[in-house]
Amino acid sequence: MRYSFHIPSYFYRIKRILLISDTHSFISPEAKKHIANCDEVWHAGDWGTLEVSDALTEHKPVRGVYGNIDAGDIRTVYPKELSFVVEGVSVYMIHIGGFPGKYAKGVKERLNELKPDLFICGHSHICKVMKDKHLGLVHFNPGAIGMHGFHSKRTMMTFAIENGKLIDIKILEYERN
Repeated sequence: MRYSFHIPSYFYRIKRILLISDTHSFISPEAKKHIANCDEVWHAGDWGTLEVSDALTEHKPVRGVYGNIDAGDIRTVYPKELSFVVEGVSVYMIHIGGFPGKYAKGVKERLNELKPDLFICGHSHICKVMKDKHLGLVHFNPGAIGMHGFHSKRTMMTFAIENGKLIDIKILEYERN
């Protein structure tokens, strides 16, 4: 039997998130700057090295998944996929996920099973924020904040969660130099 109950909003607080992906062993000075203004860092895979994780976890709690370039050391610390709830928002994260209308193999089935409010992935190096009206979720891909890859701009995102709602969503864009 499945039980459903309502959690009163006074139990929630604002949680500020820095969302990054595809660092490819590069610890961005811009990401370091934004860590101070967040409560957690979420990484959607392709860390490159464990040093990136170590640098982030020195400052804030980190949630993340491994990506297709990540070796065994990262795969022992981070899972392939992650499902969790933060301040009333259910989240599903995987590195290779696609996007609404073009999900990667098996992802739509997983989304139907988990029914998250927020679906996060990386891999494409293309920053996206989209709604999937059919599945009733919001999709975030922060793009790539690292220097390796075809992207012309480095991107990441910040947002907050308050009373079960996504608020203050910002896409941050930087030159590759």
